[in-house]
Amino acid sequence: MNRRSVRRLAIVAVTAMAVTAAPCAAAVAAGSTTGDAFYSYNGSAPLSSLAPGTVLKTRTLQYHIEGIATPVTAIQLLYRTTDALGRPAANVTSVVRSITGNHTKAVSYQSFYDSLNPQDGPSRAIAGDVTLGGTIANFESVALSALLLQGYNLVIPDTEGQSADFAAGPEYATNTLDSIRAAINSPLTGMDGGTRFGLMGYSGGSIATDWAAALAPSYAPDVNRKLVGFAEGGVLVDPAHNLKYVNGSLVWSGVIPMALIGVSRSYGIDLTPYMNSYGVQIYNGLQHGSLLDALGHYPGLTWQKIAKPQYANPDSATAFVEAVNRINLGSAPTPTVPGYLAQGNGGVLEGTFANPPGIGTGDGVMVAGDVRALANQYCATGDSAITYEQYNLLSHIGTAPAWALKAASWLNDRFAGKQAPSNCGHIPAGNSLAPEQAVPPS
Repeated sequence: MNRRSVRRLAIVAVTAMAVTAAPCAAAVAAGSTTGDAFYSYNGSAPLSSLAPGTVLKTRTLQYHIEGIATPVTAIQLLYRTTDALGRPAANVTSVVRSITGNHTKAVSYQSFYDSLNPQDGPSRAIAGDVTLGGTIANFESVALSALLLQGYNLVIPDTEGQSADFAAGPEYATNTLDSIRAAINSPLTGMDGGTRFGLMGYSGGSIATDWAAALAPSYAPDVNRKLVGFAEGGVLVDPAHNLKYVNGSLVWSGVIPMALIGVSRSYGIDLTPYMNSYGVQIYNGLQHGSLLDALGHYPGLTWQKIAKPQYANPDSATAFVEAVNRINLGSAPTPTVPGYLAQGNGGVLEGTFANPPGIGTGDGVMVAGDVRALANQYCATGDSAITYEQYNLLSHIGTAPAWALKAASWLNDRFAGKQAPSNCGHIPAGNSLAPEQAVPPS
């Protein structure tokens, strides 16, 4: 399918969703999933005795958008996976079968719901829950409908897991890869060992997409063999650089405490000893916050405003250095499948004016030099084709629709068996992605 056809389908999907969602502002959820027993595993066999990707529970329901039921049917699976510390865990994914009945191709779509509240996960929005933080997952239904119109099966994991471990990339990966395993293992999805998968995600969804592509060869080689490629945009690579880039941003600085909470939660790291009273106040107040609770709510916030004076340099906070190094994609393995990476570089449009030495500019929250470095690293260390595209005039939000159209077209070509393009050798140099080095407190 050519790009014009993809664009036409997307326009049709957007129009249809706009009509369907018109009364959403006044909608009331059909029922809250808070305390929903479906999310809890109560089987007799210990989770540790079950293989990752084992289906634990299944239910079928109508796909909801802002609490309104649609004619689309979703199959939700509770499945066994692995958390950031390697412990067995249970998570939920949602599967929508192809409207054409095609079982040979599927897109694992990783949402950018970006929340510290488990109630904001895509599965809960699909089940009919309406929350402020879940607005993003509902909005993404527009893009998902375009994929359905092209005959794809959809697999939509709750990438952050049931404790909403925001930004914890390795955990995002295991949740995503085991979600694909569960979709294949369930007899209700129509997918089987012959189904091929593409990974797709933007922003927070790119965290899951890239980490899943990187860890698939070691964690899930059975899934890796089924992957046709990964398409991502607005990519988080080295969180230590992002902290310095968004420091003082008018809009995006609120993600600083969100990321600190998510990573410390997933790895059991306590960062509060490094914070002053104001920092602890924000840290405690955002424990269940979503991206919509953070964007623009803390204009001009910096690490220095929330840290104790002796930890004004974040690299002097040993636990912080440990945390960000664990989720630095520059230290992760190179994917063995083709990739399309897109990145905006017009961050001033979203209130981020920083240009730190060695880091440079970005789209307002993600650092363009880091993504270029990652793409170049994949080119140098891997055998698969990599395409990098940079939108110098677009911000993080502005790049999303441009990326979505090209990502869908790129994936279409991979499923069609076309050779993946590559601009390796022509990607501008990026930043160093070396791990952070701890320094003594001042």
